[in-house]
Amino acid sequence: MTRDTRPYLAALLLTLAMAVTITVLGRNLICDCGTIRLFIADNSSPEVSQQIADWYTPSHIIHGFLFFAVLAWLAPRLSFGWRLTLAVLVEGAWEIVENSPWIINRYRTETNSADYAGDTVLNSVCDLLAMAGGFWLAARLPVWLSVAIVLGFEALTLWLIRDGLALNVLMLLWPVPAIRDWQAQAW
Repeated sequence: MTRDTRPYLAALLLTLAMAVTITVLGRNLICDCGTIRLFIADNSSPEVSQQIADWYTPSHIIHGFLFFAVLAWLAPRLSFGWRLTLAVLVEGAWEIVENSPWIINRYRTETNSADYAGDTVLNSVCDLLAMAGGFWLAARLPVWLSVAIVLGFEALTLWLIRDGLALNVLMLLWPVPAIRDWQAQAW
């Protein structure tokens, strides 16, 4: 039996297109600091969204779980590969929008991310890979475990950095001053 590699090639090309697009939009390939780090634990560091992973990486893994669930429901007859390709398309589009001046300024003015400068190309590609990892996991894990991981990631980031996917979306779409104040408080 021959595996259809076309969707994976399409996903790879979409990832490349996203990387080229955000490069053309002016994003740096790597951090201005000139180094590449695996993980940035200090959420107040200027290297957040500049390196391979940070405390927002779990949000991208959650994207993968959510995209898997939505696409399994909307397109159950589509192969795993083509559903993954659609997820890569959506995540790549988000990475482009997220790095547009409008969204960067929105994060700066409406959230607790006043110093947010956008992502590096490295970080955006790694965010997309984190989403793909979440998508892959969701295809293999029981639903209850997928839900537990999503809730666990949200609880972990809420506890550690006072943020997560749900709060990030809320504050981007409908900023709540009390939440912004709470997020700004030091531990």
